[in-house]
This record gives sequence, structure tokens and C-alpha cells, in this order.
Amino acid sequence: MVDAHVHIERGPYEIEWIEQFVDYAIKREIDSLYLLEHSHRFIEFSNLYAKFAAYNDYQAKWLSNKLNIPLGSYTALINRVRSHKWPIEIKFGLEVCYDERHEDLIYRLKRSFDWDFFTGSVHWIDGWGFDHKPEFWEDKEPEKIYVRYYEIMKKLVKSGLFDILAHPDSIKCFGHLPDIDPTSQYRELAVLLNKTNMKVEQSAGLRINYNHPELGMNKHLLTLCKENNVSIITASDAHKPEDVGRFIREMISE
Repeated sequence: MVDAHVHIERGPYEIEWIEQFVDYAIKREIDSLYLLEHSHRFIEFSNLYAKFAAYNDYQAKWLSNKLNIPLGSYTALINRVRSHKWPIEIKFGLEVCYDERHEDLIYRLKRSFDWDFFTGSVHWIDGWGFDHKPEFWEDKEPEKIYVRYYEIMKKLVKSGLFDILAHPDSIKCFGHLPDIDPTSQYRELAVLLNKTNMKVEQSAGLRINYNHPELGMNKHLLTLCKENNVSIITASDAHKPEDVGRFIREMISE
């Protein structure tokens, strides 16, 4: 089984920390583990996040607390891990917040290291971090937000920068659902994923990190991905060792 989205950000960049993730992977019969980090951790991505930091004081402070280490510290760890023998396959990548204004920056940093995979995600909509706090939705119109969310996601896929699309309906994180038929948005996304040979995550992240009742992407989107022969890869979106591999078997059985 595969867990294609595991963050190591809450511990030191040391072999002993990675061993904890591997131990839990083995316990849950994961034989291919994809470790990654958020691009918002690394100072090399600062320009990508400038607009998001300017959106409000909360986001400025949040990003200031996150965006503070050199990418080289992460790639040095990767090289050390790659020099060891492991009982399971370990791959390393980045989860990058897509912003069409910074495709050149993303491309340059993608080419700067021998990544095993590059994952693209949508966490920001025109500067607004939609998945931070539920109260930030109070003055928003879900119908417009959903349409814009998938417009950005389709540009992400078209960019050709990424191997995997992360959690394709994380916009539902706080339970807001639009009063519109999303079929056309979902179908267009699925067709693009197939055309570009990108994988899409069937992710347990919202269940693990937001206690969302729905496991994985919604059934409508999942069905359209399957109908369009999109390659689906399972992912926990774990941020700590004990969440590695959680719900992977359940999602495979769907």
C-alpha cells in the first residue's frame, strides 16, 4: 500500500525522526512512503507568499512563523536518508502552493534538486487562506469560492509543474457546500488530469486533520476521476508519525 503524502515538519531533520514514520508505516502495512514538506516552510519560496501575507494580519503572522528555514536543510536530510537502507520504499518531495504568478519560481526550485515527486496544492484563493479558521468564511459566498477554487486547480494541472494533485476537494474542510451543480468543474478537472498524466490524491487529510465526516474526496468527484481513467493515489496527509497510513486500507476498498 502507498501513503503518498506525509509531512515531517513537526520534528528535527534527523534520521531518528524519519525512523518513527517508517515504524508506523510498517505497522500499517505501507510499503511505499512519500515524505514531503510544505513550501511555506522555506525562505526560497518567500516571494510566492508575499501576496498571501499581505491579505491580513493573521496570515502575515502565520507565514512569518512558518517561512523561516533554508531549503538546503531539507535537501541535506534527504541525501542522508537516501544513503541508508530501509525496509520500505521512501520517496521525497515538496508540496507547493500553486500561484500562477510564480510558475517560474516553482519551476526553478523544482529543477534545483533531484526530487522523487512534486505535489501541487491549492490552499489560497486570491490571497485568502480558506482552510485556516472557520470564522474566516463568515462573509464568503461558497458558490463563488468553489468556482474560483477549481479555476485555480485547473491552472495548476495545466501548468505541467507537478506529478500529483493534493487533496482535490479540501475546500470542504469546514463543511461549506455550494448550492450549485459541480459536475462540470469536476469533469473538466478529471479530463485534464487524465490528459496530463497527473495522479490525484484520495486523501484522508480532512478526516485526520479536520475531523471531517467524509473520508477521501467526495463520491461525485471520485466517480468522475474513475470514469476518466485518472490515476488515483492514496494519501494520509499525516503530520505526525502515528497518523502514517491511517485510513489507507479503507480508502482502497472504496
